[in-house]
Amino acid sequence: MTTTVLENLQFRLAARPVGMAKASDWQQVREALREIGDGEIVVKALYLSLDPAMRGWMNEGKSYIRPVAIGEIMRAGGIGVVVASKSPKFAVGAHVSGSIGVQQYWIGAADDKSASFIQVDAALAPLPTYLNVLGMPGLTGYFGLLEVGQPKAGDTVVVSGAAGAVGMTVGQVAKQMGCRVVGIAGGKDKCDFVVNELGFDACIDYKGGAVKDGLKEHCPQGVDVYFDNVGGEILDTVLTRINLKARIVICGAISQYNNTTAVKGPANYLSLLVNRARMEGIVVFDYAPRYHLGVAAMGQWLKQGKMKSKVDIVQGIENFPQALSMLFEGKNFGKLVLQVAEQ
Repeated sequence: MTTTVLENLQFRLAARPVGMAKASDWQQVREALREIGDGEIVVKALYLSLDPAMRGWMNEGKSYIRPVAIGEIMRAGGIGVVVASKSPKFAVGAHVSGSIGVQQYWIGAADDKSASFIQVDAALAPLPTYLNVLGMPGLTGYFGLLEVGQPKAGDTVVVSGAAGAVGMTVGQVAKQMGCRVVGIAGGKDKCDFVVNELGFDACIDYKGGAVKDGLKEHCPQGVDVYFDNVGGEILDTVLTRINLKARIVICGAISQYNNTTAVKGPANYLSLLVNRARMEGIVVFDYAPRYHLGVAAMGQWLKQGKMKSKVDIVQGIENFPQALSMLFEGKNFGKLVLQVAEQ
């Protein structure tokens, strides 16, 4: 393959967004791919993962991962196919998962630690599944619930963003642990999905009524584990219903990511004191040495029909800015994925 004939469309961060990211915050760049050297590969992007965390990566400041620099290709995980290789690690035709970035092609050393490519089996599951249940969102839910939430059979587990990528995994894993699971989601269709398709015991529609009333109805014995993906008022409300020794898993705060004012913290945090409860954050990268264990467990549940993976696919890399905004407008239904090319 001659890589120089290929044009690579990239989305680079042009400015740090204030509030929601807008068109002027992105720069589209087209450049020809260079020839590869020894130990290098070219990965053609097939699917890119769009995640709420991406909004945080655009902000300058200390975090669990360095911010995307101005002028840098936007960070994004993805699934691709190796189309050129001078490395024994990956053969041409291999499907890989890693940090491809928002671009049509990735080029570099096969063992580049920033990309962290691993080969995936397209015969085991559809490729987008490796960006959902068998990818970072699924592993975040798996390790966040089991390691931080520490559910026990009979516990009541509440998860916000229940129809999203992380939330759907959390609820299904909790059911495997013998827990009562109550989701919080926006809209009747999403709530019907998590109950009727994913097997949650109940779902509270935060758009259709007060969350506090839903918690009273569906969690009459209180909340033992709360997996928080949204922050803000919903976190505050759940804190009023937690049990003694409850565990609150802080995964995300999508309701706060586009604030132009200070992030709203929990006003009801003293409930942690009264109930001797624990609130702890989850960053999936901490569990990297054990990813294979989570993939093996959930892959088996998928094979057995005990788990499901719902993916919402948007076509075309040129639609990246609008697709990313869907996350914060509640327009996606399931794991949001951008399809860059045909398999």
